[in-house]
Amino acid sequence: MTRIVVYTGKGGVGKTSVAAATALLAAERGYRTIVLSTDAAHSLGDSFDRKLGPEPEEIAPNLWAQESEVFHNIDKYWGTIQEYVSSLLRWRGLDDVMAEEMSVLPGMDELSSLLWIAEHHDSGKYDLIVVDAAPTGETLRLLSLPEAGRWWLDRVYPIQRKIASLTGPILGRVTGMPTPKAAVYNAGEELFGKLEHMHDLLADPELTSVRIVLNLERMVIKEAQRSFTYFHLYGYPTDLVVCNRVLPDNAGTYFGAWREAQKRYRPLVEESFAPVPVRDAPFFDEEVVGDRMLRLLGAAVFGDADPTDFFYKGRPYTVRREADRYVLELELPFTSKEEVRLSRFADELVIAVGSWRRNLILPRILVDAETIGGGFHDHILRIEFAAGAAAGTKGAS
Repeated sequence: MTRIVVYTGKGGVGKTSVAAATALLAAERGYRTIVLSTDAAHSLGDSFDRKLGPEPEEIAPNLWAQESEVFHNIDKYWGTIQEYVSSLLRWRGLDDVMAEEMSVLPGMDELSSLLWIAEHHDSGKYDLIVVDAAPTGETLRLLSLPEAGRWWLDRVYPIQRKIASLTGPILGRVTGMPTPKAAVYNAGEELFGKLEHMHDLLADPELTSVRIVLNLERMVIKEAQRSFTYFHLYGYPTDLVVCNRVLPDNAGTYFGAWREAQKRYRPLVEESFAPVPVRDAPFFDEEVVGDRMLRLLGAAVFGDADPTDFFYKGRPYTVRREADRYVLELELPFTSKEEVRLSRFADELVIAVGSWRRNLILPRILVDAETIGGGFHDHILRIEFAAGAAAGTKGAS
């Protein structure tokens, strides 16, 4: 079985360093490991202090690495489609260079990088695939594409292909406009099939887990909470949260206020992501670059633990549609109904059980939905929301 670990987080929190450290630690413990970046920022090579290419290359015993390169990936996965788009742009009057550049649609480079995950998994060459994903917003958008692709392929694509086969030759003769041939549609179907396969792998709780890297700062934590919600909404399991660059107690007076702020935010992280475990990585006194520093970072995060382990299995909560309502369900073991207290403020749901508190950032679809009911049965808390916008949800309930 090939294990897949996806690291994501707000830009600048150090997720690339943590991903590289995880991969190096796993390789040195005997796992055949590949680490790849889907982030166009190309900082994975900087972490290892060496240049990486678009194809896997062995950089240490048991360790392979690669960085996304947009035209290489597009030629590999999108070549036929891109060639047609480019010809259409040239027909519209763009020169060859501009048509080639404009045919690279936004997100194609990151998405084609994600398709490498399925290829590495299917090859059977690796025990562990570590993914240094793009910042959370881009990652969430890209991970939702397989569902959109499935809808398009099932509903729109057959109709569009039929229309093109009937009218395309006539339109081409009259206007000279390039029309998509069967090979373009076949390539599109193959691409959607690969996206579906990638989704199945990433959503498989026996293979894959997402790990969120954050810093102990209010804006970073807020974005991580929202990402956490959406990962579970799309079926991507999270098994670990890493608080990176945590200042030591003896950080000195210059960093005193910063350290105190981190101490205040650390319990909030525990509350927000429970029962998913949280681990800390220190703020090192030198830049985390090269194998030596990556080893220190890996040891700080994992200690004697196996970095390929699942640190949490299951879904902390689920959201689904039932007829005219959305239902959020949360498991609260060893709890009675009388112990549970709920309050809601805009997009934040606060669940308190005794001294334990949980902050959930609601999916966007529920932000303006009225809370209409719920219950507590067999240790499952159920909260119901109206399927549609409603007033009166901004205060506590």
